[in-house]
Amino acid sequence: MSRGLALAAAVLLAAGGCAGSGGGTGGPIVIGSVNALSGAATFPEASQAAKAVFDAANASGGINGRQLEYKAIDDKGDPAAAAAAAREVVSGDNAVALVGSSSLIECEINAKYYEQQKILSVQGIGVDPACFNSPNIAPVNVGPYHDMTLTLLYGSEVLKLNDICALLEIAGNTLPSYQAAIDEWSAITGKKLKYVDATVPYGGSDYTSYIVKARAAGCKAITVNPVEPDSIGQLKAAQAQGWNDVSWLLLTSVYSENFAKAISNAGAGVYVPAEFYPFTDAASPQTKDWRELMTKNKIPLTSFSQGGYLAAKYFLDVLKGMKGDITRETVTKALREMKPVTDPMVGTPYAFGDGKTHHDNTAGWPIKLASGTNKWALAADDWLRIPKK
Repeated sequence: MSRGLALAAAVLLAAGGCAGSGGGTGGPIVIGSVNALSGAATFPEASQAAKAVFDAANASGGINGRQLEYKAIDDKGDPAAAAAAAREVVSGDNAVALVGSSSLIECEINAKYYEQQKILSVQGIGVDPACFNSPNIAPVNVGPYHDMTLTLLYGSEVLKLNDICALLEIAGNTLPSYQAAIDEWSAITGKKLKYVDATVPYGGSDYTSYIVKARAAGCKAITVNPVEPDSIGQLKAAQAQGWNDVSWLLLTSVYSENFAKAISNAGAGVYVPAEFYPFTDAASPQTKDWRELMTKNKIPLTSFSQGGYLAAKYFLDVLKGMKGDITRETVTKALREMKPVTDPMVGTPYAFGDGKTHHDNTAGWPIKLASGTNKWALAADDWLRIPKK
């Protein structure tokens, strides 16, 4: 964490104090989330999807007659706002848990505060390393680090690609986690990357120099961890250089219909291990319930809304199985002791558990974007999983 982020978190941690934990009785069950709803990179679908799940539960009578009150707070992509948002729902609103959060920074900012307040977060979309390295946060998604291991495994072991290289966009303290993901692939396969450039910028105006260097290094395939606009720029830079035989091993961050429409020349193909069952497979029974609820509530069909939906669904399953009063303490106990839950939209069962870290979703469904199609297609008939150690 940078000095500025640490200072902001420390100041607001002290200001937050030790307010009472979420209470029970017959009032509404307050559930919170901290999300990037405005700012440079936004993820509104996750909390919107979680709210749709809770609204549907309320329409059916709630939980033991109690309504679910869902409060999604905007962190604005700002450290101080992220810390303030957590304190608003945890200390101010006495939430019993956080569910469906999706943010680039909130785990890093708030993980220690959640430990102090003895509250758990069923993260909709975990992004930064702290989301996967906290005893009090357990994302439902694979995350960018396992995603990178999976995309490399698909490239080397399924596509049989050689001379794989990496262009990494590094924000904050993410480099060690991406390096660990690459090292995990190497440990499984005994293979090494041919070339690595960890200086690729987020939001670059021109990626030509990075593409030229990678081509000169003899790369036949490239793994990148880009946001969508960056990836579009990188593929177009390769096209401008006439580099049309390179395979792209990307992450779920580029998996969208808008991305597919923007890419006409995908080289030898763009491959992604989707963190949830591919939503572009419109007729799939795996996504039927989610698709119907999102469509009814006019929520975009994206991986982010899949994550928020699953986080809320898992949490509801835990609440329905509880006996007695529902408070922060009893919810925390129930989440720690929950039995693994399976869902057709994911390849790995979910359980919060009592571990010191939570990075248990290790399956992706391979999909492909081929040149000239402007459409994602399934590239496998089953989940690709990281082998257990």
